[in-house]
Amino acid sequence: MNPLIIFIAAIFTHNIALTYLLGMCPMLAMSRHLNTAVGMGFAVTLVITITTTINWLLLHFILIPTGSEIMAYLVFIIIIASVVQLLEMVIEKFFPRLQSSFGIFLPLITVNCTILAVSLFMVLRDYSLGQTVFFALGSGVGWAIAISIIAAIREKLLLVGDVPNGLRGAGITMVVAGILALAFFGFSGMVSIQ
Repeated sequence: MNPLIIFIAAIFTHNIALTYLLGMCPMLAMSRHLNTAVGMGFAVTLVITITTTINWLLLHFILIPTGSEIMAYLVFIIIIASVVQLLEMVIEKFFPRLQSSFGIFLPLITVNCTILAVSLFMVLRDYSLGQTVFFALGSGVGWAIAISIIAAIREKLLLVGDVPNGLRGAGITMVVAGILALAFFGFSGMVSIQ
């Protein structure tokens, strides 16, 4: 399958956040302000792309040739934790305001199920390296688009102020995510990358 089709499908028809409902915890926590959501989306996209590419290389050049595929989950998690730690150090050094707005949620990218899921989908679908890179990048962009749209809607809802008390916070975020998921479901007939 063409990597560009995989990229577009990962953003729209197979959006990791809105189709598979993965990565909802950071989406709920980091979608209060659009600037923070965009920064988190960029960080998640960067981590997904780097870790999935490294995981593909390790799987195909070390684990499979040595018959150690059983270690794939452990290796994937170690790579994810290492890349997130490196990214945290870079953001802390060069973007301290962004670091302070992330708070505890930047290190929590390590346990964001989205990151591991993209690596596991790459294995299950038996993607080539090019397909893997485009799938990872598309998945990250799709997650970033989802969190950014939700953050923008939440900011607008704060201005309107008509949200019932019982739906404020996580409640309205889940309602918005559900409606957005239905909107993205409209793209489902375009292409399938199963």
